Amino acid sequence: MAGAIASRMSFSSLKRKQPKTFTVRIVTMDAEMEFNCEMKWKGKDLFDLVCRTLGLRETWFFGLQYTIKDTVAWLKMDKKVLDHDVSKEEPVTFHFLAKFYPENAEEELVQEITQHLFFLQVKKQILDEKIYCPPEASVLLASYAVQAKYGDYDPSVHKRGFLAQEELLPKRVINLYQMTPEMWEERITAWYAEHRGRARDEAEMEYLKIAQDLEMYGVNYFAIRNKKGTELLLGVDALGLHIYDPENRLTPKISFPWNEIRNISYSDKEFTIKPLDKKIDVFKFNSSKLRVNKLILQLCIGNHDLFMRRRKADSLEVQQMKAQAREEKARKQMERQRLAREKQMREEAERTRDELERRLLQMKEEATMANEALMRSEETADLLAEKAQITEEEAKLLAQKAAEAEQEMQRIKATAIRTEEEKRLMEQKVLEAEVLALKMAEESERRAKEADQLKQDLQEAREAERRAKQKLLEIATKPTYPPMNPIPAPLPPDIPSFNLIGDSLSFDFKDTDMKRLSMEIEKEKVEYMEKSKHLQEQLNELKTEIEALKLKERETALDILHNENSDRGGSSKHNTIKKVPRSRISSLEPF
Repeated sequence: MAGAIASRMSFSSLKRKQPKTFTVRIVTMDAEMEFNCEMKWKGKDLFDLVCRTLGLRETWFFGLQYTIKDTVAWLKMDKKVLDHDVSKEEPVTFHFLAKFYPENAEEELVQEITQHLFFLQVKKQILDEKIYCPPEASVLLASYAVQAKYGDYDPSVHKRGFLAQEELLPKRVINLYQMTPEMWEERITAWYAEHRGRARDEAEMEYLKIAQDLEMYGVNYFAIRNKKGTELLLGVDALGLHIYDPENRLTPKISFPWNEIRNISYSDKEFTIKPLDKKIDVFKFNSSKLRVNKLILQLCIGNHDLFMRRRKADSLEVQQMKAQAREEKARKQMERQRLAREKQMREEAERTRDELERRLLQMKEEATMANEALMRSEETADLLAEKAQITEEEAKLLAQKAAEAEQEMQRIKATAIRTEEEKRLMEQKVLEAEVLALKMAEESERRAKEADQLKQDLQEAREAERRAKQKLLEIATKPTYPPMNPIPAPLPPDIPSFNLIGDSLSFDFKDTDMKRLSMEIEKEKVEYMEKSKHLQEQLNELKTEIEALKLKERETALDILHNENSDRGGSSKHNTIKKVPRSRISSLEPF
């Protein structure tokens, strides 16, 4: 009895000690996950769990986003999850998104998972028209998105209409031109075919390298008012703070790069930006919502920290990640080279096999023809031999008859016929016998010559038969396949060695491999500059080509602004910011 009571008490105490949990749903750009979280968990506990699950180490770019009354907010790391103003209905939903953007995606994004998440997020923002993208650039970006999803273009697989169900272009771009889906697909596919050989991560990085030069890329916009009550837009991004006219989100009226800002402060609803240059006026603004002010401050602090971090030596963790990324890139590059060599060898083997099959078929046809010729020669020789034998026998018979005629003539001459009539008859018979003997002699001589000719033809036929047999013997003894060199050709010295043992593949990384890779990277940089020029020419060609199909009346305000910027030569995001004056803040006041 006492034991039962003790066991019940122990069970009750264990039940009380079990922490209470709640369910959280995390939505990433390509998946959804659910976790059971303890009630005491802070934002960092949940965020770290999500990053570990994704295998993400570049955590400083990301955050967990939620919405409060149509206002975006981010989960604070040092505050309990349930202490945030989130819905208490389970599962509690957060969106795992990039909170901060890099200045240079190619240099800063190390992990493939980081690149992939950025690619998906930027792609969605462009398609949702949260980032303005000109039509010709959107076609190019679409071609890289297709390469990332489908791999290399194969005309036998990727036939007309294979992109019919894909969302690749902003609706604004589609509506702006009198072009059918087939016409758009044709232009996307033309560029897609040029990306052959790029892996998924390379295609996604090319997408980001183009997208990061768009004016609205990575900018968070907030409605603000200056001290005179003029409505403005504040843009916060990796480069600094930018002030925009509400009607123009592409070109800032003034910019404050992070390295030129001495201090940012706010009290109540008023923000103050103090430039380093004391000659430049202090800029003050305010927003209508306290939550928005907190979000602006979070983004300013986070972007400024990353700005300063980029200009310092990489931490050990980042150095380790970059080293691993370089090794992984080298391994993948060698793997692609190996696969390319195998593919080339396979294609060459198939071509050799086809050539050998063709030659074998040709040799079989030649052998068949030689056999037929031999059979014909044998038949001809047999016929000639038989004919020669018959002719020879006929000649002997004619000779015998000629001899008999000669004997008959001698016998007739020897026999004297007494009467004149008998003499006359005898003379006539003698004359006839002489004529017959002469004809027989001529026929015998002709037959003898014909027999000699037949013997000569028989010899020639037998000689032809001997040559046909010799040729057949040569064909029969000729090797079916060309001799192969058993000693494999040595690999070029710049290709790293690898050993294939059974089903395992072992790589041997050497310093020369890394040096060669570095040289290739430098070469790729030079090639990239050339490709960029070529790319710009292609974009201009496409723009000119589809310009005639544009419906001018459907141009949006951003389209018009972008065209004006392009005409002024300020279409690049970085060029635009460099040209923005910062000398006088007062120019913002009299709007």
